[in-house]
Parts: sequence; C-alpha cells; structure tokens
Amino acid sequence: MSSTVSPAAAAVPPGVALQLLPFALIVFLGYGTVGLPLAVLPVHLHEALGRGSLAVALVLALQPAATLLTRSWAGAVCDRRGGRAAVLAGAAWCSGAGLLYAASLLPADPRLGLALLLLGRIAGGLGEGLMVTGVLAWAIAAVGAPRAGRAMVWIGIAIYGAIAACGPAGLALLGWAGFAPVALATILLPVLAAALAATLPAVQAAGGARLPFRRVVGLIWQQGAGLALASIGFGAISAFVALDFRAEGWGGAGFALSAFGGAYILVRLLFSHFPDRFGGARVAAGSLAVQALGLLLLWAAAVPQIALAGAFLTGAGFSLVFPAFGVEAVKRVPAASRGAALGAYVAFFDIGLAATGPAIGLVAARFGYSAAFAAGALCAGLALLSTLRRATS
Repeated sequence: MSSTVSPAAAAVPPGVALQLLPFALIVFLGYGTVGLPLAVLPVHLHEALGRGSLAVALVLALQPAATLLTRSWAGAVCDRRGGRAAVLAGAAWCSGAGLLYAASLLPADPRLGLALLLLGRIAGGLGEGLMVTGVLAWAIAAVGAPRAGRAMVWIGIAIYGAIAACGPAGLALLGWAGFAPVALATILLPVLAAALAATLPAVQAAGGARLPFRRVVGLIWQQGAGLALASIGFGAISAFVALDFRAEGWGGAGFALSAFGGAYILVRLLFSHFPDRFGGARVAAGSLAVQALGLLLLWAAAVPQIALAGAFLTGAGFSLVFPAFGVEAVKRVPAASRGAALGAYVAFFDIGLAATGPAIGLVAARFGYSAAFAAGALCAGLALLSTLRRATS
C-alpha cells in the first residue's frame, strides 16, 4: 500500500470547510424529522394512545426500514437529476411526515391516529433516504471526489449533531404543550432545509453510462461489509452500555455515552482530512484497530474508569470508519453512478445496525451485557483483517 499523497488530495483549498457548511446545515435541519420524534414517540404512544411496547417497537422501526428500502431509488434520483433534486424531494417527504404526525392528533379513534403515525414514519423514511443520499452526492460533486472523505465527515457530524440536539428539544416541546408542537417543528425544519438548498447552485449530474444497482453493490460490497461490521460495535454501546453499568453497580452510564460521543466528534473535527490525504484503506484499518481495543476494554473493565476509557477509544475509532470506507467505495464506480454507490454504501450501515438488535441481543442474553462489547470487538477485528488482506493482496 503506497503512502504517496495524491496532489489532488493534498491541495485542499482553504475554503472547503466553508463550502461544506451549508450542506451540513441542510442535513442538520432536515434530520430534525428523525431526531425530534425519536425520544417523543414512545412517550406519546404510551400516554396519549395507550399503546404497549410492541406498537412502540413497530412505529420506531418503520422509518429506518423505509429508509433502507429507498436507498437504491435515492441513488438513482441523484445520478439522473442531481443531488439538489433529491434533497428537495426528500425535504418535501420529511415535511409530509410532520403533516401526518399532526393529522394523527385529530381522529377520536386512537387506531386511526396510530395508522397516521405509521404513514408518517414511512414518509419520514422516504425523505431521510432521499435527503441524506442527495446531500452526500451533492456535497462530493461540489468539492470534488478527491475530497469525498471530508464531505462525508461533515455530513456525519451534522447527522449526529441533529440527533443529539433534537432529542432533548423534542422532549421539551412535548412537556410544554404535548405532541402538537413536535409535529409542527417536524413540518417546519425540512422547509427551512429546502429553502437553504434552493439558494445553492445545483451540480449537474455526471454524464456517461450508469451501472445497474446490482453491479454497483458488487463493486462496493467489501467496503460496505466493513462498515456494517464496525457499526455493530456502535450499536452494542448504544443498546447495552447503560444496562452494563447498572448490572455492575456503577453510576455514570451517561458519562460513557458522553465519552463515546465526545471522542467521535473530536476525531472528526481534528482529522477530517485523513481519509483523503492518507487513503481510505489505511485510515479504516487504524480506526478499526482503535475501535476493537476500546470495545475489548469495555468488555474486560473491572472498574468504571476503564469502561469510560473503552467508550472513549471506541468513539475515537468508529469516528472515521464511515468516511474511510466511503472514500474507497466512491473510487470503485464511475462518476455517473456515484449516487447509486452512496445509496448502496449507506444501506450497509442500516443493515449493520439492524443486525445489532437480534444478534448482539442474543449474545447479551446468553453471556451478559459486557459480552455484547466482546462481540462488537470481534466484528471490528474481522473488518480489520479483511481490510489488511485486501491492502496487501
């Protein structure tokens, strides 16, 4: 594996961060459709609609499932009509989800209210898939493929920032005046995102023959599989770190999540240029090694301080996995099929998170909560071995 830095990757114009800022803001605003209802819907379903855990699980799972199923369509829209068209269509669907949330408050029959909520989740999933894939394709086209990694870094910061900010905001709105202001905010935030998108110049879709989606998946599946394996460790921390701290009799589980999130954002801010400068495969390998070490520390921790250190290292390692593998995936397809490649690549992240629940849940149920972190470390290790093998072959 060569360590030579390409001139295109090395010559990063100083204004790239400013170019990417509007795209990050579009995602931050649009992703309110995901972040605002995330913590609110379980409370609303239980208290206002009298629904149990099964209904909560169904409503929460429906949007990511719809998003996964629309990745190929979103990629095709980007390749045929450009990223801005996908973003504007996605914003319309996201705003439509808010309208359905608001409409769910009107019927006297709670069953009809639940049906409208389910339709809202489907609309939100369609919008999320279009918006995120569209912004990624649009931002990469705007700053150039040699800086694809940096674009992915900033879009990722915006996504996680929106979830972190909108979750508490949604609960505050719910406590203030119920579900209605949450629905209203879900309508308005994508409108603001679309207004900002409309002010930015569109980048014409690349010409040339477009590959069938199945062929695109065949070209990028190895990078996608690496991302899916790495995301299992992320899912294990999200689902089980608080339960593990409780089982051990430790306080401060929230600090573990803060350590993970803080390290994740810090690494992205300080080292966003690494995938473009040093190559995606090299950065992915180093990131996976750090992530596996952090998860092993969490698994073996006998005191909370070691667990916190493990959470910090896991966040630091996971931070650049997405842009690192993403840079390698984008390289493997022609520009005319870049949107399809991004849609397929992000779908692997969805698949990895979806697998975390049943697979890691069974491990935790059989061997204890900490075993989930060992399983995540094993998955990161498998991704690392596969990456090293491809790099040396």
